Amino acid sequence: MLGFFKRTPPPSSEFLGRRVGYAVGDIHGCTDLLALLLNEIEARAEADTREGGPPIVVFLGDYVDRGPDSKGTLDLLLSGRPNGCERRYLRGNHEQSMMAFMDDPIANRAWMLQGGAETLLSYDIQPPPVVGGADHEWIGAGQLLRARLPAAHFEFLSTLERFVVLGDYLFVHAGVNAARPLEDQTDEDLYWSRAAFIGSKRRFSHRVVHGHTPVDVPFADERRVAVDTGAYASGVLSAARFEGGDVSFLSVSSRPEQAAGLQVRPVTAADVDWG
Repeated sequence: MLGFFKRTPPPSSEFLGRRVGYAVGDIHGCTDLLALLLNEIEARAEADTREGGPPIVVFLGDYVDRGPDSKGTLDLLLSGRPNGCERRYLRGNHEQSMMAFMDDPIANRAWMLQGGAETLLSYDIQPPPVVGGADHEWIGAGQLLRARLPAAHFEFLSTLERFVVLGDYLFVHAGVNAARPLEDQTDEDLYWSRAAFIGSKRRFSHRVVHGHTPVDVPFADERRVAVDTGAYASGVLSAARFEGGDVSFLSVSSRPEQAAGLQVRPVTAADVDWG
C-alpha cells in the first residue's frame, strides 16, 4: 500500500542542481518494505530525471538490526536499486554497533539488546545468551559473523558516509550538535543525537534531514526533516521527496489493515511546525 503526503515548507535552494531527490528512512531489516519503496521511486525515476541529471537517493542508515532480514536488506541495497538514480549511503548507529561487535564482541555485547540478535540470525548464527554467556561464546559469535559476512557486505559497511551535503540540505542519520560547525561534528552527534537535537529550536548551517528518532508520520519544518517511521515496528517505511524548495513524503506498508492510514490527505496547519 502506498501513501503520498504533501508538505510545503518555506523554499530553499535546488537539490544540488537536480530538480528531484529522495531520502529513505531507517529500514532495519525490512527487506519487503524496502522493495516496495524502491519500486515506487523507480516508477518515478524517468519523470524525475531532468536538467542536472537523475534523482539522488540518500539512504539515512540503520539498514540492519531489529527487523527479520538484515542480510537481505544489504543484498538489496547492493543490487544497484533504485535503477535510474544516483545513490548515497550513510552510516547509522546500528551499522556502527555491528562493526564494533565484530571488532570486540565482549565489549560490545550490548548490541544484542539493540537488535543485533536478529542480525546474527539473518546470517544463520545463534546469538549467545545475553545473561550468562561465556566469553568464548561471544568471541566465537563475533568471529563467525565476520566469517559469514559476504565481502561485499563488509566493504559496504566499512565505507558508509558520515553525512552528505546537497545544496542547502544536510543528510545525517540522527542529528547534529548545533553548537558545533559541520566539520567538528562527532560520531556521537551524527549517529546518536536524539532529545537535545529534536528539542532544540536552534538553526543549523543547513536544513537537516535525518532518521533515527521514529515519528508516527514524516515531519518537516524550516529546521529539519524527519523520515524514520519505525518500519520494523509500524510496518511503514517512508522517504522524503525533494523538488526545488518543496518536501513531500512517500510511505509504503505491507500491512493491508494500514491502508486507510496511508491515503492521500490534505495538509493542515497542525501538520507543520514552523518553529
